[in-house]
Amino acid sequence: MSKLVIVESPTKAKTIRGFLPAGFEVLASMGHIRDLPQSAAEIPARYKGEDWARLGVNVRADFEPLYVIPKDKQKIVKELKESLKNADELILATDEDREGESISWHLLQVLNPKVPARRMVFHEITREAIQAALTERRDVDEQVVRAQETRRILDRLVGYTVSPLLWKKIARNLSAGRVQSVAVKILVDRERQRRAFKQGSYWDLKASLLQSQTSFPAELHSLGGKRLASGQDFDENTGQVAAGRNVVLLNQAEAEALKARLEGKVWTVASVDERSSNRKPAPPFTTSTLQQESNRKLRLSAQQTMRTAQRLYEEGYITYMRTDSVHLSEQAITAARECVEAMYGREYLSPKPRQFSTKSKGAQEAHEAIRPAGSEFRRPADTPLQGQELSLYELIWKRTVASQMAEARQTSITVSIDVEDATFRATGKRIDFPGFFRAYVEGSDDPDAAIEDREIHLPPFIQGDHPNCESLDPVGHETQPPARFSEASLIKLLESEGIGRPSTYASIVNTIINRGYVRPVGNALVPTFTAFAVTGLLEKHFPDLVDTHFTARMEQTLDDISTGQINWLPYLDTFYLGEKGLEQQVKRQDAEIDGTQSRLIELEGSEFKIGISSYGPYVQIETEEDDENGGNKQRVYLPEDISPADLDAALIQELVKLKLEGPTPLTYHPETGDPVYVIPQGPFGPYVQLGDVTEEVPKPKRTSLPKTLKYDQVTAEIALGLLSLPRKLGSHPESGKVVTAGLGRFGPYVVHDGDFRSLTKEDDVTTVTFERAMELLSQPKKSRGRRSVTPVRELGSHPEDGEPINVYNGPYGLYVKHGKVNASLPKEVTAEDATLEMALDLIAERSTQKGGKGKGKATGTKASKASSTSKSTATRSSATKKTTTKKTTTRKTTTAKGSSAQSGSTPSAESSETSQRPNRLVRVIPPSSK
Repeated sequence: MSKLVIVESPTKAKTIRGFLPAGFEVLASMGHIRDLPQSAAEIPARYKGEDWARLGVNVRADFEPLYVIPKDKQKIVKELKESLKNADELILATDEDREGESISWHLLQVLNPKVPARRMVFHEITREAIQAALTERRDVDEQVVRAQETRRILDRLVGYTVSPLLWKKIARNLSAGRVQSVAVKILVDRERQRRAFKQGSYWDLKASLLQSQTSFPAELHSLGGKRLASGQDFDENTGQVAAGRNVVLLNQAEAEALKARLEGKVWTVASVDERSSNRKPAPPFTTSTLQQESNRKLRLSAQQTMRTAQRLYEEGYITYMRTDSVHLSEQAITAARECVEAMYGREYLSPKPRQFSTKSKGAQEAHEAIRPAGSEFRRPADTPLQGQELSLYELIWKRTVASQMAEARQTSITVSIDVEDATFRATGKRIDFPGFFRAYVEGSDDPDAAIEDREIHLPPFIQGDHPNCESLDPVGHETQPPARFSEASLIKLLESEGIGRPSTYASIVNTIINRGYVRPVGNALVPTFTAFAVTGLLEKHFPDLVDTHFTARMEQTLDDISTGQINWLPYLDTFYLGEKGLEQQVKRQDAEIDGTQSRLIELEGSEFKIGISSYGPYVQIETEEDDENGGNKQRVYLPEDISPADLDAALIQELVKLKLEGPTPLTYHPETGDPVYVIPQGPFGPYVQLGDVTEEVPKPKRTSLPKTLKYDQVTAEIALGLLSLPRKLGSHPESGKVVTAGLGRFGPYVVHDGDFRSLTKEDDVTTVTFERAMELLSQPKKSRGRRSVTPVRELGSHPEDGEPINVYNGPYGLYVKHGKVNASLPKEVTAEDATLEMALDLIAERSTQKGGKGKGKATGTKASKASSTSKSTATRSSATKKTTTKKTTTRKTTTAKGSSAQSGSTPSAESSETSQRPNRLVRVIPPSSK
């Protein structure tokens, strides 16, 4: 008989399999096999009438969770049970964090092994680590599982209790969450600061001076002994110099007058100040700092970073990627120092091994920082990695190696130069020894180039020198509003405040974007008007849910539950039940909250109120004429790309004027004489229109603007060009059919006989030539998005019709295709892991779903009945109380611990690192012989 090892994913199973001796079978659970119901269809029939069933948690019975095995996991469970029949020991080798502990606990509950079952943990997938873990197996940590389950229940209670209120009072498909609502408020508060910001202006002088045949810049620092005002001296709420600042503020006229007064005067070096300093390398990566740095350097989102890191871990390249610790093992320190000495020389080594201490609140994840795996670090160039995987591995490798390098030594130079009563300053920097800069500089991809950029060379000076002034120019400045958060800066703030856990940040950011609370613009996260409405409602009626300190205390309490310092049940009772509990709060507020008012936003400094509707944000105005309903109110919808901070009275007045008076012609068509308009907002965004709407022409010709073009950038020439679309470019030399250029929902294109090609960014659809169109049409056709026309992998032929079954990469991930049927692969499955048998099952299931639209509900009910499995009698402990409970089965389909599991209008977006529930008293697990 064999020993059965269960991990989460096929990739991890494949890697581990190579490090285990004969007699070990390794299978993947594909993430969680149980979870709380994700929809009404998953609730077993016998519970559907219960008032708590929609929560998936029986709040009247000590918060007993209802677990179900989803249909797509039932086959996996069956296969695991079959394999367990032939095993003499079960080894649970899921990840070493809370989520992994929870997955192992659920496997125990569902599989109910009759053989010894033990837990095996490791933080890297190498031969040494796996062999060591085999000899140090342990039991599942019930206390950690219970704490994780408490998080899961808490998140479910918040999401599924508050979210329906948001649907009712504001709009459908919104959600509230323990961490996500705080994250949204942080972004909204910053946008409010940007709205309240008042711009200030100031002027100074910049000189170009010459000393020893070397030119260098200098800036005006003080005048008459008083420091010149700079941006930091302004009050952002008034746009004026802050009270108590003893500074000189120059306007343009004064700056130009000062320039005239100083021209031709003698410049004298008053002082030369040199100060040496040392820079220490940053600690190795934690989950949070890896997400931040990869966002800055690689422009990867937090979710992209974690997906890539997950693959690197499961393939054995890095240690476990969910950790709060900056600690390095002795093995890692030795490996890093060997790399430093081999690549840069002994002088670049730190004098002694450098160890870092963890300062993060509640740090309790894996016990080591993220680093290259193994006792010898593979150089990035020596690996077969490519693309994002190579870039991220190189980032981790450099940061780890740099942590054991010598400090960088640098000298800052400040030269003060007097002319009349004005003092100018020139600053320079010299790198005396680059140290760890040679391997890694934060925020830079090229350390050598970064070192050069950090050096600012100045010529040699002594006091009393007289440099020559080559030029002197007044320069105007304007103060800038507070910068919007990027993913990196938001994650940094959440971590510093102790809100959420690093393993949850990727899913939180992804959720607030998908729910329409945030619009990514470049690297910035811009909150929407919907975010303002939801935050306003929560601030007024549920202030604790968006209070950073309250949420941080809640996070600490959950950590205390995991260490046994606090009992989970009284905490949940207090939070949810009772007169002041969340349940009663929501019931009271439901009766008090006016939905109409909740959908209106009052922006500071604006006389208008912004409304929220299913068609987008709008301004409601009163008109002299009645509308078709007998009222005198009309809605003026706002452009899609306008942000709350940038919406000013001038733009609103322009939109209102457009609504009441109609648009002003941009130009007139040279052939017909019809007016040409640019309309800033339509059902599909801004567009240009030829002619007026009349009874004879109710629908004049309209063309939407390309996504890259804003309505205020449209010139007469551009408008006429867009209205000429589609343009006939010529006849194809082979078919004789017309070649046309046009603009569609996927952007500008050329087409011949139904064969489309997208134009590139360099092409202009209004001027593209026939020759260019023929060049594009001659190229192989590329598909939209990330989908590849050529399969990622060929699996074989379908046994019934012989048609090929292949794996493709689409905009939503990997999928298999047979004929016209596409079926998504589970997130845990890579192209290499996919098999023909797996594809046939997925395609068959997908074909069944497509076959009968009317069967959905019946199928869902039947599936949910079948999913109510695995009655596990468990004793529960809360104080001295014992209860026998029936366990039903569960669901969780992600391997990324902490990713959000929602579909449709599932209330809670908060997936946190939460998982499922332990038995309230210790389940007896058969002893294991190590």
